[in-house]
Amino acid sequence: MAAELVEAKNMVMSFRVSDLQMLLGFVGRSKSGLKHELVTRALQLVQFDCSPELFKKIKELYETRYAKKSVEPSPQVPRPLDPLALHSMPRTPLSGPTVDYPVMYGKYLNGLGRLPTKTLKPEVRLVKLPFFNMLDELLKPTELVPQSTEKLQESPCIFALTPRQVEMIRNSRELQPGVKAVQVVLRICYSDTSCPQEDQYPPNIAVKVNHSYCSVPGYYPSNKPGVEPKRPCRPINLTHLMYLSSATNRITVTWGNYGKYLMLQPLCPQSYSVALYLVRQLTSSDLLQRLKTIGVKHPELCKALVKEKLRLDPDSEIATTGVRVSLICPLVKMRLSVPCRAETCAHLQCFDAVFYLQMNEKKPTWMCPVCDKPAAYDQLIIDGLLSKILSECEDADEIEFLAEGSWRPIRAEKEPSCSPQGPILVLGTSDANGLPPASSTPGVGGSLGSALGGVGSGAGAVGGLENGKPGADVVDLTLDSSSSSEDDDEEEEDEEDDDEGPRPKRRCPFQKGLVPAC
Repeated sequence: MAAELVEAKNMVMSFRVSDLQMLLGFVGRSKSGLKHELVTRALQLVQFDCSPELFKKIKELYETRYAKKSVEPSPQVPRPLDPLALHSMPRTPLSGPTVDYPVMYGKYLNGLGRLPTKTLKPEVRLVKLPFFNMLDELLKPTELVPQSTEKLQESPCIFALTPRQVEMIRNSRELQPGVKAVQVVLRICYSDTSCPQEDQYPPNIAVKVNHSYCSVPGYYPSNKPGVEPKRPCRPINLTHLMYLSSATNRITVTWGNYGKYLMLQPLCPQSYSVALYLVRQLTSSDLLQRLKTIGVKHPELCKALVKEKLRLDPDSEIATTGVRVSLICPLVKMRLSVPCRAETCAHLQCFDAVFYLQMNEKKPTWMCPVCDKPAAYDQLIIDGLLSKILSECEDADEIEFLAEGSWRPIRAEKEPSCSPQGPILVLGTSDANGLPPASSTPGVGGSLGSALGGVGSGAGAVGGLENGKPGADVVDLTLDSSSSSEDDDEEEEDEEDDDEGPRPKRRCPFQKGLVPAC
């Protein structure tokens, strides 16, 4: 295996840009970028996700590039045969297993019942899922062909696991109680060979494993009127219902045969294909650790990108001298910890890789929260320059990149104080001149003490007159609760009277000029 990896890497290093783009497009990876970026991406693909199909494609591109013949013995065809000459050639039966058998390895009993033994040509390919690392292909994508005109169709599949695969499942760690990391999953997609297909369920799907039905993700509720609810189409885990032994397992897929799908049109867009894979499910922590290992962009490269963004354009009348970048994640409105963005994004603003991976683990959308464009996991990079800035600038939430590649923090201006600027008025007793009395205790405490002392000495008049001069407002603290409650009752009665109408004026019981004796 190590020799094959070294050989594949040497082949990739000799590829041209067109060869690298064809290789990356074959596995559904991004084909944009400079040559050294494509080479790095292809080498990472060979290092971590090298499969027999990928190695075969690399070898095919290498042989096409250098016009070399394969080392393995194969029938030599010096030039294309004339189609008319094919009728005169003797037909001899082929010996050994056929290449079109829907299993990559022998010793399996895989295959959908009453379905064609040959797979589609060209084959249906499914998109690679970041949270699932494929270990083995148990059943290649095989089309679901209706056998009658009934609306509900059934397609059975019988297969068995090898002892090595059973051991891998049993020895794998548990992601949660009852859920192993190594799983047997069922994937369903459209039978479209133009590009890698995403998971898509047919209508009325039901999956039965041996004698039990397997749960299928349900629909998301829709609060908008007139909008149909959406169903998250993901790989279906069958491991907990399978026989983890050499016994055969039977899977039955029930699906609805609706719409424009006709038996005479097996290749129409509404047809579906199913596939079985042995995978290892990863967590957001696993993807984050891998991203930190192979996805960190050097600070100098990030600095060069900043200069490129702020380069003076002679054809433009507007000169950009700086660009502001927030240190707050747009997803959770918290300070960035692992600044991340996609290579395909045109902005410098980053989001937090930790929360981005956690959100896509729950509901995979892989859309950039800044520009709302696709940001797949394979296109993510960690900004080394912004990571360095976060460690150096801890008292600012925003920075500005300058044209020469430097940066400066932007700190928020302090808000004006709301405390009063004028003198503080103190309530208390006043002397004959209407001024507050002198107190031995300076400040507000002394004035309040004088006021309370005046109240205790019998000053009970509130807002009255003293020696013909207006006095200060005094609160009588000697009144008990009963008197205060009575006053409240009187105030309530007065309010009720006011509601009923204007009260009549009270007449003084004394004659004018007479004062009652004390």
